[in-house]
This record gives sequence, C-alpha cells and structure tokens, in this order.
Amino acid sequence: MVKNPKFVNRDISWLSFNERVLQEAEDKTVPILERLRFLAIFSNNLDEFFRVRIATLKRVMDFGKKAKTQLHVKPHKLLDEIQKIVIQQNLQFEKTYKEIQHELRTHGIHIIDETKLSAAQSKFVKNYFADNVRPSLVPIMLNQVKHFPYLKDKSIYLGVKLSVNGKPKMTQYALLEIPADAAARFVILPSVNNNQYVILLDDIIRHNLPEVFSIFPFDRIEGYTVKLTRDAELDIDNDVSQSFLDKISKSVKNRQKGDPVRFVFDQSMPPDLLAVFTSRMKLRKYDNLIPGGRYHNFKDFMSFPQLGAKNLRYEDYKPLAHPALVKDKSMFDAIKKRDILLHYPYQGFGQFIELLREAAIDPTVKSIKITLYRAAKKSKVINALINAARNGKDVTVVVELQARFDEEANIKWAKALAEENIHVIYGVQGLKVHSKLCLIQREEKGKNKMYVNISTGNYNEVTSNVYSDESLLTADPHITSEVAHVFDFFERNYIVRQYKYLIPSPLRTRKKFMQLIDVEIHNAKHGKKAGIFLKMNSLVDEEMIAKLYEASNHGVPIRVIVRGICALIPGVPGMSENIEAISIVDRYLEHSRIFIFANEGDPTYFISSADWMARNLDTRIEISCPITDRHLQKELLDILEIQWADNVKSRVLNLPQDNTYRHSASPVKVRAQEKIYQYLKKVQT
Repeated sequence: MVKNPKFVNRDISWLSFNERVLQEAEDKTVPILERLRFLAIFSNNLDEFFRVRIATLKRVMDFGKKAKTQLHVKPHKLLDEIQKIVIQQNLQFEKTYKEIQHELRTHGIHIIDETKLSAAQSKFVKNYFADNVRPSLVPIMLNQVKHFPYLKDKSIYLGVKLSVNGKPKMTQYALLEIPADAAARFVILPSVNNNQYVILLDDIIRHNLPEVFSIFPFDRIEGYTVKLTRDAELDIDNDVSQSFLDKISKSVKNRQKGDPVRFVFDQSMPPDLLAVFTSRMKLRKYDNLIPGGRYHNFKDFMSFPQLGAKNLRYEDYKPLAHPALVKDKSMFDAIKKRDILLHYPYQGFGQFIELLREAAIDPTVKSIKITLYRAAKKSKVINALINAARNGKDVTVVVELQARFDEEANIKWAKALAEENIHVIYGVQGLKVHSKLCLIQREEKGKNKMYVNISTGNYNEVTSNVYSDESLLTADPHITSEVAHVFDFFERNYIVRQYKYLIPSPLRTRKKFMQLIDVEIHNAKHGKKAGIFLKMNSLVDEEMIAKLYEASNHGVPIRVIVRGICALIPGVPGMSENIEAISIVDRYLEHSRIFIFANEGDPTYFISSADWMARNLDTRIEISCPITDRHLQKELLDILEIQWADNVKSRVLNLPQDNTYRHSASPVKVRAQEKIYQYLKKVQT
C-alpha cells in the first residue's frame, strides 16, 4: 500500500494477529474442541474490530487530506484492503469449520442442521421449539411495513423468503430476530448408538418456519442469517452538569443505535432477498457488505457443549501455589520478607483473592484501595471487598466506567459497592484508569505498614485462568509509598506527586522509556553492553518505534515479543536490521508487559499495564513498576528466553504479515507455554 514503509498499518497488523488466531483453529495438533473455540475467538475479535476500528476509520474519512496524513494511506484504499482481507479470512474460516465438523463426526459428535434430522429428532425439535422458542418470536412482514425495522448490534436475524411456485408476484419477505435469552444457542438432541447430536437454535427456527407462517398459503419458506455490526465508540458529551455515571449509562444505550459498519449475510441468500436488505437499509459499499456462512455470532461457540472424551480438549493444568505463600500462614508475613511475583495462569489467581480475604478479617488491616477495570460476572474480588467493608475496613474502589464493552457491568458493580458504603471513585474524567493496583494498609506496632499488588492484568478470576500476566506483591516502602500517591491522585486530581521508582502515564512513561533507550544507544556507541528485550500486547506508537529504529542503527540488539498489533518492521537494512520480532499465540492469551534494558551489564526490569500505544502513553493512567529483586529478575528473563526459544507456536513478524511459523535449527521442540509451566513447577518447589 505504501512504498518502502516505515510502519505497518495498525489495522492490517490487527487483522494479521487475528489470522494467527485462525491458524490455531486450522492446526490439527490442537485438540478438536479447542479448535472450535479458536474459531469463536476469531469471530469475537472480528466483531470488535468492526465495532471499534472500522467505525473509527469511517469517522476519520470525514477529515479528507488530514486523514491520509494520520493513516499514511487514503482511508478508502485502506477500507478496500481491509474488506479484501476479511473476505479471504472468512473463506478460510468456513473451510476450517467444515473440516472441524468432519473430524468431530469421527469422535461421535455431530453438529447437524434441520435437513438432517431423523423423525424422532424432528419431533424433539418441534416440542423444544413450542416450549422454549415460539413465544419469543415476533416475525415482521417486510412487505407490510413502511420503515425497515431497526437491526440491533450483536443480534442475529433470519431474513425469510416466502414464495409460491410459479407465482413470483406472491413472494413476500419477513424478518425474525433469533432470541438470545429465551433459549440456548446449542441444543443437545437425544443420542443415538453412542453418537451425540447438537443443533443450533438458528436451525431449530428454520425447521419450524412453516408453523410460524402457517396462516399464509406459501409452499416454500427459506431462512438466511444476517447480522449488522454498528459503531461501538462511545460519544460522551461535555455537559458537566450531568453526572459521569449517567453519561456513561446513556452512551452505552446509544451504542445500540450506532451507524452500520458491517453487514454480514449468508452467501447462499437469494439475490432478491439480499436486495431487500441493502436497498431498504440504504447500505453502501463502505458499510462493508461481507458474504459469510450459514451462522453468525460464532463467538457463541466459546460455550459449545463439553461433549466427548477429555482428549478433545486441552489437558487441565493445576495452578501452582507459590512456595512463599504457605497455607495457614499470614500472607502479609510472607510479603514482608521478600517480594513475590505471581505468574498467571501458571500460578493461581486465587492466591491474590486469599490475600483480600485475609485482609478482610485481619484486625490490623485498616484500609484497602484497589482499581477495577474488568471484573468477573460473579466476582470473588468484589465479594472480598464487600466483606472487608462489612468488617469495618475502609475500602476504596476506583471503577473505570469507560472499560470498553464492560461499561454496563462496571456501572452495576459501582452501584453494588456504593450500596455497601464503599467509597467508589468513578475513574478520572479525561483519563482512562487502566493501571492494576491494590494497596492494603495495616497497623503494625503502632505504625502504618503498606502492602501493594501491581499487576499487568485485570483483577478478574475468570480471565486470569487464560491470560498470562505478572503480579507483584511487595512491601517495599519505595513502591508502596508511590502507589499511595497514585490513590491520592484518584481522590484529589489536583495533587500531582513526583515519582522516583514507579513510571506513571501520562506523566512519565513516554519520556522515561525514551531515556532508557537513549542509555542503550549511548552504551552501544561506546562499546559497552547494550540490549533491549520487550514483551507487550501492542507496539504501535510511531515515536517509540522510531526511537527503537534509532537504537538499531547504533548497533543495539533488540528483541520484541508482541502478541497483537505490531507496527514496527524488523530486519530492514539501514532501518531495523538489529531488531527481531515474534508473536506467540497459543492456549493462553499472552497479556503481560515486560521491559528489560541491558544497562551496561546491570539490567533494569519493569512490568507494566501499558502497551506502547499513544493511548497508553498519553491518555491513560498506567503504571510501570521496576523489579529489583535479583531472583525475580532471573525468573522474568528465564521466562522471556523460553518464549524466545519457542519454535512451535511463535510466528515471525514482518512487513508481508504472512505469519510464517518460526523454526529453529534445533531438533528439540519448544512450546513456550508448556515449558514455562514446567519451569515454574521446578524452580519454585
């Protein structure tokens, strides 16, 4: 798209990341039900991409020439390229789904549609439909309505064509919303000869369309799935008289009314039915009309029934207990002795919940302060905080109301916490609170003693089972006092402290890491030991990337592990020949941010909540924390070296975005996530 580019377009890179997820679904060494789950993750990712990124691009198009300056490409050309990639990926998706269906049948698991039902199964489906589905269906006869019905984001619909053979003028069209709450998406049919059968709700409805439209004389009734994706960016006005909580609530409701950004339809849909949708909804080329398969909202396959033998899923790894956190002993005593670093999900998040539970009943604990960005639906963290408040502790919770797609849940939690007389702070207006901090204050021997948790991931016991993150527990007064400064800022935004150890955004992150890179450049120039090792989710900020290019040109060896978007182009002579970059996609989502700088042989280590994106550096409250304990530094380096040695699940990041698997000359297979579990099992026993 751009001749001799310095950066990969972030949206093209994002689609490349999602292709790596699709590769996991294609990988025949992955257990078959997990391959189905990766298809669901791919689908969910793509939904969010259109809701947010495509919506943003369509807004940017209104800026004309300024848009090209920002994107380094004309928005129309970028949207064309995106649509081309998405259509190709959809073809891969459908092919992979058919392969998975075929393999599932060899294990006695059959996903069938309404055309393959036996007489007994048909009777079961009709009864199920009558009892669970029929009361929730409200068909809309499109020929009879003046205005086309409003299609909701996240919902799926059946476009129905009703016709009489030989009488085309009698053809009518209807719309049916597939009810998301009235019935499960998957229904398990009675098994036959040890074979298990599953049918989707969509097909149950298709099977019963003649009953739905029984008052009409049509002899042919066909149903095809459609889905509309809408702009999901929140528009929050500047009416300061309205409470921030009310603004977010209103914006979340308005999200359902956002402009169309994608229309996905069953590619086997008759042209006349498709024309009804596109013409009456006034859909245009840049509304992204995407021909798809029979089923949409494939993300629901994350909840596909747990059928078949255990070997059809990943082997369960029992979370490891950290040896320093001994059962029946005070966790505060353990943290007081030394810094502790938990590596999720290899070591259980439950150990942090136990810390909160201990704090809730410990008579010496006076206060607990915590930031919440995303919490589980049935949050044990929030339950522990409520219990602490009921036990007389002073509890403060900073709830980020603008956590994308979790706004509604966070509003609910904020209200529940407030009802328990917990001090709730609704983030900081103008700055999204993305840092993950917990501060516990005890009274020990008449003095205040503080304990802190700083994490790269959310306080969410569900996602912590599948996200790899780092979580520091420390009583180091240098760190705890500065975390206290951060909470002071949350309560009184006019108080801005100086930070010597923590690196906060938006105050210092960009400047500090620029300085650290400059140190490596200086050392490389003078023949001293230099090097940079970075791991993060996304590397997009052009200023930071340009600084890495500068370091590369001065001979600084740089290794980068980026799970998702990577705008940096490694290995280009005269620009980035000393930079290597890989991505790892496996059963766990690589979510931790770790930054290591050689520093003339005395390396500096940091864990962080911040990726190197403009939003994390400049418009969010993020915290990067130094790791100074030599044992913990070794653990972090060992883990990164294991990941760098991965030759099973790592891909090379490059300009073509071809996601080539990274192979090594060694005959030994290294699958990093398995190796890290074994490493921690050995090193901490």
